[in-house]
Amino acid sequence: MPLLPNALASVLPTAFDADQRYSVDLHMHSTASDGALSPTDLVTLCAGRGLTHMALTDHDTMEGVEEASRAAQQAGLCLVPGCELSTRWQGINIHVVALMPGGLQGPMIEGLEQQREARIKRAEVIAERLEKMGLPNALEKARAQAGGDRPLGRPDFARALVAEGVVADWAGAFKRYLGSGKKGDVKAHWPEISEAVGWVVASGGVAVLAHPLRYGLTRRKRGLLMDTFMEAGGQGVELVSGQQNPDATRDLARQLVEWELYASLGSDFHFPGSHAAPGSMSPVPRTAAPPIWQHPRLAHLRDAPSGMLGAKPLNKLS
Repeated sequence: MPLLPNALASVLPTAFDADQRYSVDLHMHSTASDGALSPTDLVTLCAGRGLTHMALTDHDTMEGVEEASRAAQQAGLCLVPGCELSTRWQGINIHVVALMPGGLQGPMIEGLEQQREARIKRAEVIAERLEKMGLPNALEKARAQAGGDRPLGRPDFARALVAEGVVADWAGAFKRYLGSGKKGDVKAHWPEISEAVGWVVASGGVAVLAHPLRYGLTRRKRGLLMDTFMEAGGQGVELVSGQQNPDATRDLARQLVEWELYASLGSDFHFPGSHAAPGSMSPVPRTAAPPIWQHPRLAHLRDAPSGMLGAKPLNKLS
């Protein structure tokens, strides 16, 4: 499995300053899950947009990392292997980005297999519900949109609804059928957040709470989520995820400092033409919260030559 190559310290700062743009994006998706671009095409796009550091974080899988690593070597980019885990906390779907500098190893292997099975069962239930609402053979049609044998997600069903003329566009599919609270929004049996974070930490990775401003939580409840997250071993939070309200971002930055958490950045890119693009995100405020690449588990890779693959697993977990 690939490691994070090149010298982070020579490209990325040790602290965040106001109104600076950073050539890093640590949350993106490819066709290995529900993204529109292959891992190779995603890396090519990132290079074209001037990124120097990127993470491939497909939903509950690291299947695209090997291909992405080959493309990153060719393009001269630093690639962080990773994935985005689906979890539950107090009945709410919460996502955790797993940055895995040592690649897929340890409890994450069994954990991702568990996630795969949950996604397969979830897709079957979504298909059954959509068939009752007017999309015959929903599973087969979503599979055709996915173009492979990976577990299906809601975006695949959304594309099927558009292709069949049930709705006019992808946004309409979510608004009417697949969005939060709709019939197609099936709650899978995801693990509790503490269990998933445990997989990441025990496998040599860094757990990052994904897009915390999207869950509709009050500041107090977000703090309780962070408490649970940290107790399980989580140490990072996405300070900026795509486009955010600047006041909310500054308040989140203060909260990260209070909780002594690392700050990460990501666009949550899925497909060209959407509101997100690789490296495109709201400005990062000046904050004392340290960048996630200052974490010891990422910092120890700074001297790795560009394009090198991991020759051995981590022997000591920081």
